[in-house]
Amino acid sequence: MPPFLERSPGRNLLALGAALSGTLTASAATLVGDSACGSCHREKVHTFHQTAHAMTSSLPSAETIHGKFSPGSDTLRTINPNLVFVMESNDKGFFQTAHMKTSATEELSRSERIDIVVGSGRKGQTYLFWDGDQLFQLPVSYWTDMDGWVNSPGYIDGAADFERPIVPRCLECHSSSFENQPPPENRYRRASLALGVSCEKCHGPGSDHVAQMRSTPPSKVPAGFAIVNPSRLSRARQLDVCAVCHNGAGEPLAAALSFAPGDDLSRYIAFSRWDPKARVDVHARQVPLLEASRCFRFSKTMTCTTCHDVHTPQRDTASFASHCMACHQVESCRIFPKLGHAIDTRCVDCHMPLQETGKIVSRVDGTTVRPRVRNHRIAIYPDVVLH
Repeated sequence: MPPFLERSPGRNLLALGAALSGTLTASAATLVGDSACGSCHREKVHTFHQTAHAMTSSLPSAETIHGKFSPGSDTLRTINPNLVFVMESNDKGFFQTAHMKTSATEELSRSERIDIVVGSGRKGQTYLFWDGDQLFQLPVSYWTDMDGWVNSPGYIDGAADFERPIVPRCLECHSSSFENQPPPENRYRRASLALGVSCEKCHGPGSDHVAQMRSTPPSKVPAGFAIVNPSRLSRARQLDVCAVCHNGAGEPLAAALSFAPGDDLSRYIAFSRWDPKARVDVHARQVPLLEASRCFRFSKTMTCTTCHDVHTPQRDTASFASHCMACHQVESCRIFPKLGHAIDTRCVDCHMPLQETGKIVSRVDGTTVRPRVRNHRIAIYPDVVLH
């Protein structure tokens, strides 16, 4: 097989076959979209749309694509001197083109349009394209720390791979709803794909709630009628809402999007058991890492939302210290005698350090790059040094 058509290892991500991929996932008839939510919750929806959740997938534009298309910044060279990728922008859209020299006078090329942007850009972005009604990942991604193009995670440096399918479990975390129409497993009704994480991803379908609120005076509508407020769920069910996407890939037991907020997630996805002796990778495993924390185990109420307000962007790690101080005294920290109150807002830096993930690995011109992700196991890390 020519390198231009090579498939990357692990190409078939969570292949389930038609039996589990399902036909219709979340019912579009019950979803109303964020604009309907915004009619009553305008400010909350406005700030939510600035979060990484809301921007986890989007349509391509000069604003949503962080990679550069200007001369000098539009090229990705690979470890193979005969292969180069060029990113192009014109009136027909944004494109990735692979150019492969096969001889001194001949060249093969393949160009695909960027149809979907995946990732808010905090760490990076990857891009998807439609081939008919099948969805695939493009071979070049964007890396924020480098402010440049890299081979997409897991792709072979020096090969042009346009064959990695986007399966339902991928879209389950990077979109709000879709209609899967296998076989093959990456076949969808294109118009059904709702990009980004929406309000209803965590609150459940809102059509009944909206209809009731529009037909009944607000004073006569029971609180929370026909909508899920995750904060009112049990601790386990609250964690399940987050664990759909923050507990790792897991093994699907039902069609993607079958889970609804308030359900027991174990009925829909089987996750590997926590091994306290094993090192859990920091990527997408925030829930089991949190559950392994002493803070969590000694609390009866701690959940993800104890520290996270998912309705607003949270970029300042110093702001999380106030949650720590609800239970801890800064004077009891082992490094307080050395640094004093300089550590008042640095709890997260020390006890939830950024660490490299082994799950997202990209290679660019022979160099391996990995993003650093916040470790959600709250603990003492002797190798972390504050200055």
